[in-house]
Amino acid sequence: MKYIVLLGDGMADYPVPELGGKTPLQAARKPHIDSLAKRGELGMVKTVPDGLPPASDVANLSVMGYDPAAYYTGRSPIEAVSMGIDLAPTDVAFRCNLVSLSDEGEYVDKVMLDYSSDEIATSEARILIEEVQRRLGTDERTFYPGISYRHCMVWKGGPLGCGLTPPHDIPQRPILGHLPRGEGSEAILGMMRESYEILRAQPLNAERKARGELAANSIWLWGQGRKPAIPSFAERHRLRGSVISAVDLVKGLGICAGMRSIDVEGATGTIDTNFAGKAEAAIRELESGQDFVYIHIEAPDECGHHHEIEEKVRAIELIDERVVGTLLDGLVGLGAYRILVLPDHPTPLSLRTHTAEPVPFLIYEKGKERESGFSRYDEIEARKSGLFVGRGHELMDRFLGQGGA
Repeated sequence: MKYIVLLGDGMADYPVPELGGKTPLQAARKPHIDSLAKRGELGMVKTVPDGLPPASDVANLSVMGYDPAAYYTGRSPIEAVSMGIDLAPTDVAFRCNLVSLSDEGEYVDKVMLDYSSDEIATSEARILIEEVQRRLGTDERTFYPGISYRHCMVWKGGPLGCGLTPPHDIPQRPILGHLPRGEGSEAILGMMRESYEILRAQPLNAERKARGELAANSIWLWGQGRKPAIPSFAERHRLRGSVISAVDLVKGLGICAGMRSIDVEGATGTIDTNFAGKAEAAIRELESGQDFVYIHIEAPDECGHHHEIEEKVRAIELIDERVVGTLLDGLVGLGAYRILVLPDHPTPLSLRTHTAEPVPFLIYEKGKERESGFSRYDEIEARKSGLFVGRGHELMDRFLGQGGA
């Protein structure tokens, strides 16, 4: 048996007036996924436990079968693992976004124009983060360049108790009220202030403005934590697994769980990603002897954050056409298989950030088709099924047919 998880990050949503009161999943044309829904099992799953943030790290950890209440230590250390950073037990890793803040007033009076600096190119971002490291790096604190706007700072013996707000939670809003608070907050805010003075003077940002792009004029630190100790997926389930994602966070989760992380040329984490390439890579992994593949697609989430209504619908359609369509063709000849389709969390267009509500899931098994009574995969149809998995990490056992918690 082969197992494929297809996770469309942030696919779930609320009804959208501009879509005639439909959610993007309802509005999208997705014949392949809907065909699986007719012959599989639909339900709802709560991927974010009460008391934890509705973040992609928490939700994907849950979908992979790990209880976030037991294993979650913070977002950034997971990304650091993916980036090849060797974390000591006392190291605290922070996500370091390159963000675009408004120009007016003092630092605390500025507005978060864009948490991604117009999806800054990795080559340009590296230049800016290397300058931040040169000016702000110390023996205790090191800045590491990542992909696009996503970077990392590691602080030896750094504070864990600082209250830090994800920048994607405050789009187009004043940052006052969302600044660091608690343990270490003065030092963290100081670094953010200094970075603004450093980055706004960079010639590269003048070039970006001349091209009509937003300046990447500040770092924003958040998501701190220490390296997690996640049990091996292979030892728990006796399955050899691979993870395919353009996002360091999901790659890192897979690596922490002992999975093989596969890079795909042209995979970007946006709607311009190489959708078909991810599916083709998954097929190659299964053909080479892997039992389980976790395919993560970031595009719907990014569209939700940017309030791109038509693009979110289009992202779902591309997942259906180029990922699911390619998978179904490639799985012919590989014998029995199961597919799990779901988001990790909703990213409602109206809110432009994540929420913790349950999400719809679909499980299909080749050779054990049945009439589900449903013709589509979406939030409304899944709720009608009456099936509800209240502890998200238990869905993996249900999918793998292994029972238990």
